Amino acid sequence: MAALARWCITHRLAAVLLWIGALLGTGTAAMLAGSAYSNDYSVPGTESGRAAELLESGFPQLGGDSDTIVWHTDEGTVDAADVQQTMTKTLDEVAALPGISTVVSPYHKAGAGQISQDRHTAYAVVTFDKAANDIDRGEAQALVDTAKDAAGDGLQVELGGSAIGLTEAKTGHTAEAVGVLVAAVVLFLAFGSLAASLIPIATALVSVGTAYAGTVLLAHTMTVADFAPMLGTLIGLGVGIDYALFIVTRHRRGLKRGLPVAEAAREAVATTGRAVVFAGATVCIALAGMLILRLNFLNGVAISASLTVVLTVAASVTLLPALLSYIGMRALSRRERAKLAADGPTPELPTGLAARWSAFVERRPKLLGALALLVITVLALPTFSLRLGTSDQGNNPRSSTTRQAYDLLAEGFGPGVNGPLTVAAEVNGAEDRLALDKLAERLAATDGIASVTPVTYDESGRVAHLTVVPESSPQSEATSRLVDTLRGELLPAAEKGTSLETYVGGITAGYDDFAAIIVGKLPLFVGVVVGLGCVLLLLAFRSIGIPLKAAAMNIAAVAGAFGVVVAIFQWGWGADAMGLGTAGPIEPFLPVIMVSVLFGLSMDYQVFLVSRMYEEWLETGDNRRAVRVGLAETSRVINSAAVIMISVFLAFVLSGDRVIAMFGIALAAAVALDAFVLRTLLVPALMHMLGGANWWLPKWLDRILPRISIEPPECRGVAVPGQRVPGAVDAGAELAGER
Repeated sequence: MAALARWCITHRLAAVLLWIGALLGTGTAAMLAGSAYSNDYSVPGTESGRAAELLESGFPQLGGDSDTIVWHTDEGTVDAADVQQTMTKTLDEVAALPGISTVVSPYHKAGAGQISQDRHTAYAVVTFDKAANDIDRGEAQALVDTAKDAAGDGLQVELGGSAIGLTEAKTGHTAEAVGVLVAAVVLFLAFGSLAASLIPIATALVSVGTAYAGTVLLAHTMTVADFAPMLGTLIGLGVGIDYALFIVTRHRRGLKRGLPVAEAAREAVATTGRAVVFAGATVCIALAGMLILRLNFLNGVAISASLTVVLTVAASVTLLPALLSYIGMRALSRRERAKLAADGPTPELPTGLAARWSAFVERRPKLLGALALLVITVLALPTFSLRLGTSDQGNNPRSSTTRQAYDLLAEGFGPGVNGPLTVAAEVNGAEDRLALDKLAERLAATDGIASVTPVTYDESGRVAHLTVVPESSPQSEATSRLVDTLRGELLPAAEKGTSLETYVGGITAGYDDFAAIIVGKLPLFVGVVVGLGCVLLLLAFRSIGIPLKAAAMNIAAVAGAFGVVVAIFQWGWGADAMGLGTAGPIEPFLPVIMVSVLFGLSMDYQVFLVSRMYEEWLETGDNRRAVRVGLAETSRVINSAAVIMISVFLAFVLSGDRVIAMFGIALAAAVALDAFVLRTLLVPALMHMLGGANWWLPKWLDRILPRISIEPPECRGVAVPGQRVPGAVDAGAELAGER
């Protein structure tokens, strides 16, 4: 690390130009290539997946994305001559648009049933010639503009569907700008130097911009969700600014000790930079844990997010020292530079609130530990009611056209019309046809089913399908129970004694299958992520207790964060007020992605906090002193870093995207709990209570473990309990004075 930092400082222009070149090169390539994101939640081998395969083979015309144009009038009816004339002309114009395959009008025989019973609402089904993931946003916007032109004179026109959702997607640039601005303010308040506060921002923006472009290119080679770039930006800005903050803080400490600019930057990277690399590695390992689930949708998210973290770490240990060498002594404020010139170098000892808090935790570990546990427990309670399911366009903000179309359809035709189920069947002979026809009749008389379409056969007569419209909405638990009833009772009864094979597909069925796969693999996934994290901490701190406490703290942070997410998004506490739509279930993929990200981020503060304690333990062998000094010297920078990260994450609520808002709130809650409750309260309290047992490691295990060091202590000696190493900085005496 020292050699790398020395090269970047010596060749600072080359280092800066290399990063600018990488940013411009990948950005240009991404712009030329365009986006190719895909929200493919299908899981091969599931029943919904098999239903989709059957439909694709027998009815390829159904492969295009189907959207709806909904119109409503309070006065008169949709059958009125003027309304019918206006909408017929509009639908003819829509049919002539590029990318439109078919338009089924309610005024034609094929659209029978597309006018509500009260005759105030009607809808047309518009089918594109491509799947939603392949539709150009411009084509979808042309459909919206053409349909909206018909509105007026008491006629309301709204549109819904996956393609229409593309036109409402937010870029997130407002959220990014707000997050960066807040981070800059916090950094300026922490450093008192404009130059020092802008360096972390610049480093993070360059690395995140490069990663964003890289994610765009990655989507051309594998399945990458459309929210992956914004998720990567969210993570990258948070950890990137934080990592740079830790290194700049160490650099400033070196300057105050009288080190030359180049030497201070080199030492900061050689010491704190090692902790940054280690912390980044833990984040990437946690993200890579998603790969063991073997789901294409999550593979792309894991790799793109890991790419962002890798580039962020790389910029922190290469671009950052080069920029620090450029600003020189301006990394310190004017007052600090004047004090250094007048008084000369002085050691920076922890004083003030940080020192007093550290001493207070030492005196009241049991009380404060119990208080921290109570806070975490209360926040984690909603997690027990977590329900995974379909978050559909009914959860969109009320002002969006997709939400208004959803509500109009639900009011006019029942909520189930927004997410019908599809029964696909393999048919072999007349006996199977008869059984399928009887099934349609039985389904129509089943509780919870609003309507059933007649059975439709393909040209060969070997594949058939029928549409089942539930009485409940796609995201309702009642619809999920209906899927279970179809699969567990009704369809097996129809197949009995025949060769008929039937499968249930549709929005709710697909999400339920996706959730079931994830929930089934979740224990293995969490075990791998936690296990790998413990192994890394075991190697770094050579202790059994430290990794176990870290695992428990990480689980606590995840549980508390999920409790907050459930309260806001599932229970609806404040979601509508924040423009996040109404209450609904939590997306099935969210737990896996959140566990990966939160475990990685939670490990960051553990590394920065405990590495300083470990350094003091190696120097003195005094656990009380090690915990006291480590907390006092790191709590201020950890809290500053947490405020920055929380601000960046919360800013993404402004994106208007429900999924990204979930990530932002969950990550902000986790970081707040981690920094202000766990790492600066519960962890030191537990370490005070455990004493020297914190650092216990069996001798036989110590002999066989490879030796690695996160942030090597300046003093190379290793102390035994009660023995002070000569030359160690006596920060503890200063803390004792604060007491």
